[in-house]
Amino acid sequence: MIREFKIRGFKSVSELDIEFGVVNCFIGANGVGKSNVLEAVGVLGAAANGTVDDEALLRRGVRPGLPRLFKSSFKNFRSLPHIGLEAIDRTGATYRVSLLNPLNSPEPAWSFKTETLTDGAQAVVTEGVRSRGNLNPRAGLAAVSMATLSADSPATHLMQQLQQYAIYCPNTPTLRGLVPDPQTREPLGLAGGRLAEAVADLRQWSNGAQNDVIDDLLGLVDWAVDVSASRSVQALLSPSVSRSQEVLKFEDRFMASNRNELTAFDASEGVLYVLFTAALCLSGRGPRLFAIDNLDQALNPRLVTALTSRLASWLGSSTTPRQMMFTAHNPAVLDGLDLDNDDVRLFAVDRDSNGHTVVRRLVLTPQLKALNCDFPLSRLWMMGHLGAVPNV
Repeated sequence: MIREFKIRGFKSVSELDIEFGVVNCFIGANGVGKSNVLEAVGVLGAAANGTVDDEALLRRGVRPGLPRLFKSSFKNFRSLPHIGLEAIDRTGATYRVSLLNPLNSPEPAWSFKTETLTDGAQAVVTEGVRSRGNLNPRAGLAAVSMATLSADSPATHLMQQLQQYAIYCPNTPTLRGLVPDPQTREPLGLAGGRLAEAVADLRQWSNGAQNDVIDDLLGLVDWAVDVSASRSVQALLSPSVSRSQEVLKFEDRFMASNRNELTAFDASEGVLYVLFTAALCLSGRGPRLFAIDNLDQALNPRLVTALTSRLASWLGSSTTPRQMMFTAHNPAVLDGLDLDNDDVRLFAVDRDSNGHTVVRRLVLTPQLKALNCDFPLSRLWMMGHLGAVPNV
């Protein structure tokens, strides 16, 4: 898992070093740069796969933009000519790049100025300026070098995590199956596509805990007694509604047994977002490193607290180490975070007087613990004790 991440000269981030846990929550006002931190990881993931261009960034959920919008630009502050990104995992394996692209006449793919990959003890790739010789500056060498690395090498694990990384941002029409997902992948598309198939996978989870998982999920939604994926739902859908091959089907505990079945087209959107997050955390085909932008959207405050409280255990139940990042604006998210667990980390994101994005890890100091005895973290955030609030 990624232990430390470093960003230099990317969007609103001038210089930033972050130490990640397993569950990483970013809070702050709109426009302070929370999503920029997630996207910086996406750019490094594209570099780890060998090419940084619009297509590679879109596949990872990074918003496409002109090169001059990716490169930091601040008044009265001279930025580095390149974007620098570095990830260090818990074994010490390191992947570091510096990337260039002309601001005024950009090329389709960014250039690698430098690239370094180590397995924690020895260098696997170390390259300086890539324009010399026959090297293609727009193609990363570290991705190619993975063919010569053993499957259990720390460098291999680090690169695979970065290559799998994506930023998910589900929306209700895609979760319902009304519109196709523009970025499909396993087990879920970046906008929530294939939710029915992902839930079917959860029900077939082979470690014997699937019934407990489904029961726990349904416990978060008081009206549903069962959920499944089915292809035989013609009697439940209007013939004018287009649908995918698999459709989610719910049983409502309050309705008469002869008419108690609903599909994702009729169910409340909150249960869809809960199922989406659970599938992403628990699916055996899920990425080992991922982010969800606006985890709290469409969720009732109590529901989002309950959901957040389960994230660490869901990720910990995976057969392979898994790590997530997410942004949130609903204060109730904080009440589900166990900050006494070092694997659960809360970060306050602000912009300083120069406009630079700054990130500060929030820990339960003795003073905060004393306040937390009288007020939940959500209230302390609203009262301004945690920072990361808009100046309005």
